[in-house]
Amino acid sequence: MEREMADNGGSGHRLDMALCDYYADEEVLDTTIGGLLRAQGAAIGDYDALAEGLPDGTSGRRWTYAQLLTDAERMAKGLAARFQPGERIAVWGPNMPEWVLVEYAAALAGLTLVTINPAYQKRELDFVLRQSNSAGLLLINEFRGNPMGATAASVAQDLPALREIIDMQDEAALFTDPSGTLPEVDTDDPAQIQYTSGTTGFPKGVVLSHRNLTNNARLFMKVGKTGGGQATLGLTPLFHTMGCSMGVLGALQSGSAYCPLLAFDPNAALDLFEREKVSWTICVPTMAVAMVAAQKAKPRDLSSLKLFGMGGAMVAPELARSIKDTLGAKVQVAYGQTESSPLITCARPDDTDEDISSSIGRPALGCEVGIFDLGTNELLPCNTIGEIRARSYATMLGYNDDPEATAEAVDGQSWLHTGDLGSMDDRGFVKITGRVKDMIIRGGENLFPAEIENVLLEADGIAECAVVGVPDDMLGEVVAAYVRMEDGATFDAEALRSHCRAQISPQKCPVYWENVSEWPLTGSGKIQKFKLRDQWIAANDSQNT
Repeated sequence: MEREMADNGGSGHRLDMALCDYYADEEVLDTTIGGLLRAQGAAIGDYDALAEGLPDGTSGRRWTYAQLLTDAERMAKGLAARFQPGERIAVWGPNMPEWVLVEYAAALAGLTLVTINPAYQKRELDFVLRQSNSAGLLLINEFRGNPMGATAASVAQDLPALREIIDMQDEAALFTDPSGTLPEVDTDDPAQIQYTSGTTGFPKGVVLSHRNLTNNARLFMKVGKTGGGQATLGLTPLFHTMGCSMGVLGALQSGSAYCPLLAFDPNAALDLFEREKVSWTICVPTMAVAMVAAQKAKPRDLSSLKLFGMGGAMVAPELARSIKDTLGAKVQVAYGQTESSPLITCARPDDTDEDISSSIGRPALGCEVGIFDLGTNELLPCNTIGEIRARSYATMLGYNDDPEATAEAVDGQSWLHTGDLGSMDDRGFVKITGRVKDMIIRGGENLFPAEIENVLLEADGIAECAVVGVPDDMLGEVVAAYVRMEDGATFDAEALRSHCRAQISPQKCPVYWENVSEWPLTGSGKIQKFKLRDQWIAANDSQNT
């Protein structure tokens, strides 16, 4: 493809076909998470590295890079005394300093960290621990009413591979027996397994290497042009690559202080922006909307804030303008998937407001992106809709113990099939236009109907069901459930909601419920979900007019 494109919006030569490899030649380093922490501990040991963000908007405990390295190595030696290199240990907790310490300690000990959503319920926790074959689980006992300690104890009874459950708020348990020997860790060793929702009804474990994660975060920071000695606020969940990779490892490699906020609250976030002199952050659009409103209601000094990385959904033009006008920060929109560590495309700081709000940017540094015909697998011309595919160093090692799914996701030419539909213009800017699969994007989080449908089908009285995403002004999409009851069974939305709430995380539970007696079907008898969505939109539009 053309190699003479300028990096200021592509004012140089133009692409003929929807394939941009202009940024793919970026140097990829043979780095590990622990090696980077050791290097920063030696080079900038007195810089702030980690600060505790509290729910009231104040900061708590603090670590310099030297102190963080000391604590991480002490914890790592304790883990190494009890677990063998290559074993999996899971972390189940919210955005707290101990989570970050466990991330570093596991990496130093040569262990693979399995990240778990703190909203998960028993069934979801059991699946992740079982599928990953985790030997250890580090958690807190309770968060936002979720009895995590009790749930873990119940699940552990049927998991013989799980040898230890460790309370992250018990310092003696967390730092016990620091007598282990830390192994040599290779850049291509697995560093994490992150579970992403799957169309078969259960998540798939994405195995990511040290090389995947460290380079992806470093190159994101390079695009954003963030320097050392700055601070970032951790708003996105640490169990996701946006948090523990782009946030934590991006801060590490730019010499920034990382401040995880325990639970998102717009006023607490703004107070911490001011208190910690935060220069950059990463969030999803719904968080940004809330922070803009809170800043208008109670202005803070946000003069330090320069860059708002935003992923998970397209950014509306008015939101980009509001962030710039009200928060004083430039928006850097990004798109990715866990399978790509996660970054695939992103905006550049000097992109125009129009490009930022009408696209998901251009290929990330080190990444090649193309648009392909789903039927022929041929490359498409510019401005033609097809599947977005990516090829780079950041592509996952594979799905855990699932070679068939891995082969479906990554083809013989190393292209990652994203499942998203989009187009690319002749400057390399990519737009998303839809999804090959019927995933629901709720507030930046991917939800898959099959998982929710499987739960619904376990409820008494349901004969058939279909779950779709329907539009929502704040969250982009929310879950709607259509159910057909068995003959003689009574439709009770509240009972069904309670059934779902006991089985799956709150964000996956349907918001809207519809009782149907028949379905719109294809010629082969499959439910046409797009028609259910269209019917919902038509019905709700008519009610609002």
